[in-house]
Amino acid sequence: MCRNIRQLHNFEPPATSDEVQAAALQYVRKVAGSTKPSQRNQAAFDKAVAAVAAATSELLEELVTAAPPRDREIEAAKAREKARQRYAS
Repeated sequence: MCRNIRQLHNFEPPATSDEVQAAALQYVRKVAGSTKPSQRNQAAFDKAVAAVAAATSELLEELVTAAPPRDREIEAAKAREKARQRYAS
């Protein structure tokens, strides 16, 4: 139903608002148990996505770390290699 929600903290460049919104949408979809709400539930669904996105943005702004920021391309390459090894036949 939903893709995995990706880690957004401590990357260079920082997470964009689109990435935060996508993570919020995935979270709400997972909790709601559906990828598309009924018309009757659309307003509640949209309100939840906005609230989760706002909370996520606030959290990312307040988190601090001593670790150097990670490179998105390097992390993506690691994930692809891990998946290749996991699903190799």
